Amino acid sequence: MRDISMILKSVWKSLFVFSAISVIAVSTVNAQDAKEGRTLFRAKCSSCHALDAKLVGPALTGVTDRHSEEFLLKWIPNSQALIASGNPEAVKLFNDNGKVAMTSFPELDETKVKDILAYIQEGEPKPAAGTEGAAGASAKDEGTSGLSIAGIVAIVAIAIVILVILGRASKLLERLILQKQGIEIEEDVPLNVGIRKMFKNKKFVMFFILCLIIALGSFGWMGMWNTGVHTGYQPVQPIKFSHELHAGINQIDCQYCHNGAFKSKNATIPSLNVCMNCHKAVQARDKYDGEISPEIKKIYNALGYDPETQKYDESKSKPMEWVRVHNLPDFAYFNHSQHVVVAEDAIRKAKGLQPNEPVCFACHGPVNTMEEIYQYSPLTMKWCINCHKETDISGQKNNAFYAKVIEAHEKIKKGEKITPALLGGLECGKCHY
Repeated sequence: MRDISMILKSVWKSLFVFSAISVIAVSTVNAQDAKEGRTLFRAKCSSCHALDAKLVGPALTGVTDRHSEEFLLKWIPNSQALIASGNPEAVKLFNDNGKVAMTSFPELDETKVKDILAYIQEGEPKPAAGTEGAAGASAKDEGTSGLSIAGIVAIVAIAIVILVILGRASKLLERLILQKQGIEIEEDVPLNVGIRKMFKNKKFVMFFILCLIIALGSFGWMGMWNTGVHTGYQPVQPIKFSHELHAGINQIDCQYCHNGAFKSKNATIPSLNVCMNCHKAVQARDKYDGEISPEIKKIYNALGYDPETQKYDESKSKPMEWVRVHNLPDFAYFNHSQHVVVAEDAIRKAKGLQPNEPVCFACHGPVNTMEEIYQYSPLTMKWCINCHKETDISGQKNNAFYAKVIEAHEKIKKGEKITPALLGGLECGKCHY
């Protein structure tokens, strides 16, 4: 028996090593490192330039034919200095492109500039034949192909089948060895016979029914308790907007888009004109084989914007129908400014937020890590009440709201007249939702 166990362990180890090697081999074949020039171009240049289309600056394909390498090595790191020196070529290039000053990049040395120029000369890799657009090519370049995944699944399935066969063989060998040793072996009771015997036992039946009632009652109670609670709700939006990209990687402040949260009841949904502040230039062409990102095209279509002429046609514009994620009942009043401005310090302390984290994270969770936004907190009455019970506001300093409350208390002590206006009764949100 010991020899059989050792054999089975050896076979299992061999199968595990074989599977691991297959996975590593597949990953190695599909892994590709981005070229330094492409990385630098996407980080430094793509906000104003594309390879084959004019954005804020001219299209860069053929730039090495239009200008000498010596000129470009000086122009790209510090174009403004070259213009100020009176270089005729630099002055002409500046005037021909609307006198828009190009950002200086002192961190780009000669080697990095040459890497960028090499990428511009080579261009963006073309999508492989048989793929549907650049998105398919990108997925094929950066991920694991469907054939590779199928291969891994097949290897795992074969390994499971072999293990089952070896298990059966091990049990058979064990029975043969015991028979040779003269040990009597009881015949296995068929599964269906054993189940029938159990259900003829009244105690077992009563215990089974009791467990079933408890389980069903628990599921029913939890179902009713969670009715109307939408934690994790993540609807499909008309545009695939990534908070992880905008608020996380690009570190755009929440107030830039949701400026109403700091001065009104509602956080407000940003208008598409806010999106155009960036996406008039940023078009993600490098990810879609020189074409504008399909999601950015949706913004253009909604606004009636033509990227070629850079003009708007109001007759073609139509509102973007976003799907609301965080939705309180009509009878519940919540004021964003009251929380993120008046109680900001207290909420930060209560929720343990870091100085670099916006107070929005207290309720909406780490939105800077969400590819698609979802409801992070339950937003139930119990959840709000617990927060109001636990949050300490006694240490608030230089807070105009609490200063007015203290002032009102002092007047009450002196017997002076107190009006609703002194307690914020003239604020619009008191009456107007």
